[in-house]
Amino acid sequence: MAGHAIESELRFAVLGPVRAWRGGQEVDLGTPLQRSILGMLLLREGRAVTPTEMIDAVWGEEAPPRALGALRTYVSRLRTVLEPHRPARTRPELLTSVGRGYALRLPDGALDLTRFERGIAEAEAARRAGKPAEAADGMRGALALFEGEPLAGAVGPYADHQRDRLIERRLSVVETLMDVDLELGNHPAIVSELVALTADHPLRERLRAQLMLALYRCGRQGDALAVFTDTREALIEELGVEPSRELTVLHQRILAADPALAVSIVVDLADDTDEAEEPAHELPRPAQLPAAVNDFTGRKEIAGRLRTLLSSAQSGTHEGVPVAAICGIGGVGKTALAVHVAHLSDDQFPDGQLYADLRGYTDEATAPESALGAFLRALGIPPDVIPEGLSERSALYRSLLAERRILVLLDNARDAKQVSPLLPGTPGCAAIVTSRVKLADLPSARLIDLDVMEPDEALSLFATVAGPERVAAEHGAAMDVVAACGFLPLAVRIVAARLAARPSWTVASLVPRLADEQRRLDELRVGNLAVEATFALGYGQLDAGQSRAFRLLSLPNGPDISAGAAAAVLSMSTFETEDLLESLVDASLLEAPAPGRYRFHDLLKLFARRTLEKSERPQARTMALRRLLGFYLASCQSAHRLAYEGSMISDNLVVVGSGHVFTSADDAVAWLIAEGDALFAAINQAASASRTGEQLLPAADMLLAMEPLLESGTHTREFDLATRAVLATGQRIGDAGSELRARYVLGRVLFAGNQLQQAEEQFRIVHELSVDREEKVVTGEVRNALAVVVGRQRRHTEALNWFDAAMEFYRENGVPAGEALVLSYSAREHLGLGRPEDAIAAAEKGLAIFTEIGSGAGTARARYHLGIVLSRVGRIAEAVHHHAECLSFFRASKQRVWEQRVCSRLAETFITAERYSDAVRHAEQALVVSREIGHPYGEALSLAVLGKALMGLGSTTRSTDCLRQAFDIFSRLGAPEAGDIKALLDNAQVVET
Repeated sequence: MAGHAIESELRFAVLGPVRAWRGGQEVDLGTPLQRSILGMLLLREGRAVTPTEMIDAVWGEEAPPRALGALRTYVSRLRTVLEPHRPARTRPELLTSVGRGYALRLPDGALDLTRFERGIAEAEAARRAGKPAEAADGMRGALALFEGEPLAGAVGPYADHQRDRLIERRLSVVETLMDVDLELGNHPAIVSELVALTADHPLRERLRAQLMLALYRCGRQGDALAVFTDTREALIEELGVEPSRELTVLHQRILAADPALAVSIVVDLADDTDEAEEPAHELPRPAQLPAAVNDFTGRKEIAGRLRTLLSSAQSGTHEGVPVAAICGIGGVGKTALAVHVAHLSDDQFPDGQLYADLRGYTDEATAPESALGAFLRALGIPPDVIPEGLSERSALYRSLLAERRILVLLDNARDAKQVSPLLPGTPGCAAIVTSRVKLADLPSARLIDLDVMEPDEALSLFATVAGPERVAAEHGAAMDVVAACGFLPLAVRIVAARLAARPSWTVASLVPRLADEQRRLDELRVGNLAVEATFALGYGQLDAGQSRAFRLLSLPNGPDISAGAAAAVLSMSTFETEDLLESLVDASLLEAPAPGRYRFHDLLKLFARRTLEKSERPQARTMALRRLLGFYLASCQSAHRLAYEGSMISDNLVVVGSGHVFTSADDAVAWLIAEGDALFAAINQAASASRTGEQLLPAADMLLAMEPLLESGTHTREFDLATRAVLATGQRIGDAGSELRARYVLGRVLFAGNQLQQAEEQFRIVHELSVDREEKVVTGEVRNALAVVVGRQRRHTEALNWFDAAMEFYRENGVPAGEALVLSYSAREHLGLGRPEDAIAAAEKGLAIFTEIGSGAGTARARYHLGIVLSRVGRIAEAVHHHAECLSFFRASKQRVWEQRVCSRLAETFITAERYSDAVRHAEQALVVSREIGHPYGEALSLAVLGKALMGLGSTTRSTDCLRQAFDIFSRLGAPEAGDIKALLDNAQVVET
């Protein structure tokens, strides 16, 4: 009985400092560790606690080595404190031992936490019974049991965790109490309490919502809205998140002055499963899209991708807000595409569409604040309620869009800074942005770089506007027209509209009008539409450096330009130039078809040249083109020097400035092939514009330095046209130096086409000019070339005489590579005269010299000629070895003319060895190469050797067919080999004699 009396006198508290009382007198509970042990036992509510649990709870990972002994000491002391009158050696009745652990047996109601939970349960029952006043009193009574921070004075991980739990429990009850007070209409009385609570707990959105509602009901709408703004800023700054859906909905309702908020309605933010009550006051449904484009044509694939992106806003397949950023050149149809897709997606956004022309490419671009003001008014917000600042307007705008499905179309944006405040903030909405600038810095945007139309799309648009019957009747002319428009939709629409307005015009009548590049832009205007005006808007936004680059880069006639060449035009470093050009790409005024390469749209180039003529002095334009030609010449010189080690040509070129740096001969040849079109464009442009030899000579020198490209066989026609252009200008202005160089290259081109007599004629003129002018740049080369061309005509003795003259020149000038070249080529003439020993000696000596000086190209050529000689004298294995070695080199260096030659010679060697299958394989490879590079003489050689190989295999029909084709080509070229093939055919009794 004594033990029960002691128990009935005890009370405990954890909703503040850990304390105990006996009969109204506070008990000294000892040290913080001892209080912590008691606090844990109290919170376990009579359940057993093991020593290990108690040690972890009190000391955590920092338990002392003798923690178990210390724990037992503390438990013993607590037993004495709790039951001071317990007789010795009797079992404790309060702090008992349970197995190896301990449990604290308390009478009902002895712990304040128990009384708190009981009071809250009774209050909630009263609320459910429709007695909110009784519920509020009960909650306030229960909350009064808290006397500061729970478990104050207790230490250890367990106490820390339980303290946080009890604090959260108290706040949850306080929030429920605020709800009840709002139900009771006590909003004036709780405003101050809520202000204090939100100050202490600024990130608790439920308290913020209650304060907003209380303020609103007190007639303080502005203060209520300010609370939302403060809350949003705090959440973004502290957590990086936007306010919850429920808080945002309440904000919208306050903005809209929802009458339903004036009555007693509890805002329940605690229950995530219930939908927030929809606003009673419906906001307007905006429908601001421009009219649909009735004759919209093409773009089906891109439109489909855009619709899929927008639909993801509703399907939940896209995280966040889908944003499509359409960029492209002015007039490419960005707005038309955006409006078209927006109308097609109308059913996906039942709450409406917002539209703003941001006028990004005018001097009066729309400020984001202005656009937001217009959007807010469209959404039903009274003008006097719309806040002034950008961030406040943006927050309000996003709040209104939350929980709604609205499509936002932002047209003609200047940059991401202008767009960002106008984008929705929550899923369900979507946005389309159009801009000439690539908005790469717009977060989460899907960038769509809109190109010009496909030819068939452009033709379809032209027919739609101009009339399908007229276009169908003149299909070819119509295609010429849309091509002259660069397939740019605006340009196509303009010329089609002009044609539609003039029934007497034909489609063909437009072609010459658009062919004149000087007047083409003038033709591309109708009514208020003009391509030039559209381009001018984008150009007007450039800074001084960008506009200068835009103008000057239109000077070169090439299809595109590398960053290095552009740097020469602009007289800037490559790094600075690349940054500048990339900014023009971002502005959609340049295109980047490959890394480090840039080009204009055709019409933009015409516009840039027109602005150039107005803004740059003729001298500045001339100097820019000279710098470009200087860069190309220096680059070609370096390429020639690497590809043909020891050649005199590269050392005799007059080069001003620096060019591209190559790492190897293969790198140099690859650059020549890649830059070929741009190089020929520069040469032809110089030939057209030059008035003096000083202006023309760099172009002529470029032709010489581009010899490795001639050997590749990829640009034979371009060489022919460019050399004739330089030659014509050189003759017109009386520049013998340029004429000499052009004639030499022209002779090489003619020789490659097996036009032997014409080639010989050019080479003889070059030789005379070289002797008369005492100009050494190609003297040795042209003598060697004359030897080869007359040798091809089987004038072997004359050929050897020219080789001797070339050898004399090279020895006098100390050019061992030239000597080796003469020796290698002359070997075949010795063979022609029946002197195989002399042929082998010459070829082997040439190979030795090239090997000694380390000339890769020379060594490969020497092996080629040595292989021919060895094959003719029956040393098959050696011949195959040399040809296989040089074939690897020519393939690696992309010298396809030589590749074809070696394959043909290998086939001949295998025929000699009666290895006909190998011969067929190599002959077929030679035939493929010769046809790919457009080399008729090589094709004929390949067909001839293929016919011989097939004859060896017994494939008579196919062999005859190949020989006939070879005979036809040789005859057309006037080649002496035609007689050899005819003899073969005669012997086979295939043709009639």
